Amino acid sequence: MASQLALKSRINSTTSLGKIFNAQEMIASSHIAKARNVALNAKPYTDAIFDAVQALAAHTDIDHPIVKSKDDGNPRVAVLALTADRGMAGAYTSSIIRETEGLLSRLEAQGKDPQLYVYGRRGVTYYRYRNRKVAGTWEGDSDHPGVRVAKSISDTLLDAYMKPKDKDGVNELYIVFTEFMNMVVQRVRVLRMLPVQIVWQGKGEDDGSDPEGSGAKVAAEAPVPAASTSADTSADTTAVAQVGKVSPLYSFEPSLEEVLDAILPKYIQARIHECLLTAAASETASRQNAMHTATDNANNLIDSLTRELNASRQAAITQELTEIIGSADALNKQEE
Repeated sequence: MASQLALKSRINSTTSLGKIFNAQEMIASSHIAKARNVALNAKPYTDAIFDAVQALAAHTDIDHPIVKSKDDGNPRVAVLALTADRGMAGAYTSSIIRETEGLLSRLEAQGKDPQLYVYGRRGVTYYRYRNRKVAGTWEGDSDHPGVRVAKSISDTLLDAYMKPKDKDGVNELYIVFTEFMNMVVQRVRVLRMLPVQIVWQGKGEDDGSDPEGSGAKVAAEAPVPAASTSADTSADTTAVAQVGKVSPLYSFEPSLEEVLDAILPKYIQARIHECLLTAAASETASRQNAMHTATDNANNLIDSLTRELNASRQAAITQELTEIIGSADALNKQEE
């Protein structure tokens, strides 16, 4: 049995940690409502520009990088991983890194050359410690990202996407992030942002959910071309329209190419900004849940150590009484 001094020291240190955990939980609780509202409020704007891109891809015969891969045999693809700047968020960052590693392995198995980009100090430290080559990094404000960092990331990725093969350009853009579902559930997702993928969806199908992650659908009846930004490894496929639904037609001024050139950077920035905001909400929720669990574990450990300390104190008192009684008996025998 540990000494009483050691038990008291452990109780004091655990109590201090419990106070830290509780403070972190309260801070996360105060931030989660705002982070969730910001993420939800940004979604309509992202959906609007995504609908515009879908309509362009579905109703025009275009040859543009936004919907068509460059036919230059370039195997390089960009992968952006959104991690956290701070710890105490449970398995938040480790889940993203695990999914990123799986995506990199699958891309390499397909003969592609993934170029890794990392946002978040925890992810940057992870890959730097392992001497992994990283094409670009960003740090700071992962729990409340702003438009500036989204623009910086989107400009870098778009520049890499538009470069030709001989200038180290990339042919596809993937993003790995955590989607905020609710306070308990946060799901790691892999999305292919560029090029927008053309899929087919038939009459009577749902909103395009693809549990097998094939990234494509074939309609049984007259098909309508649709667009998706889901990666082949993702279980999410978003379609433009179902058969039987009427989609709007557009005329372009001054030209289709100029419209696409203007909308492409806005589309990338909007998508990345939305992913950053929902990842921030997920990080805050993960931190609150992790700190709540850590606080409960600290309290349970304190109770266990307190019982052990009481048992040690009782054992020490019993030992002292036994020694006193034994000494008294020895003195009485000597007097007799």
